[in-house]
Amino acid sequence: MTGYHNMTEYTLRELDIKEMGRRVRLRREFLGWSRDQLAEKIDVSGQFIADIEYGHKGMSVQTLYKLSQALNVSADYFLAGKIYGEDDEEAMRFREEIRSTLDKCNAQQLKGVSQIVRIFEDGTRMK
Repeated sequence: MTGYHNMTEYTLRELDIKEMGRRVRLRREFLGWSRDQLAEKIDVSGQFIADIEYGHKGMSVQTLYKLSQALNVSADYFLAGKIYGEDDEEAMRFREEIRSTLDKCNAQQLKGVSQIVRIFEDGTRMK
């Protein structure tokens, strides 16, 4: 194969099913779903979702595909921790933190936050 010897060599990493499971849990919780709700969407049991999240069981390619669709992230996010780019995992952590804080707000507080976000959004569009 021409030019093959010039390719950059990569160190292959082992698949970490505990870390995969953690990512499934983070994404599920980010969406506010229970294990049973996710399980119903992809036609598996809630216990199987728990086993995946705790890293007790792996999953088939078909299950990975269904999880990716249901949780609206790429399979690469579960496998390697990348949603679409380097900053996306950090952005997801911020979203989770904000969501957790918003869950504690009443309607009046949420209205104020909404107004602040609109002001911020309008300001970033002007630049």
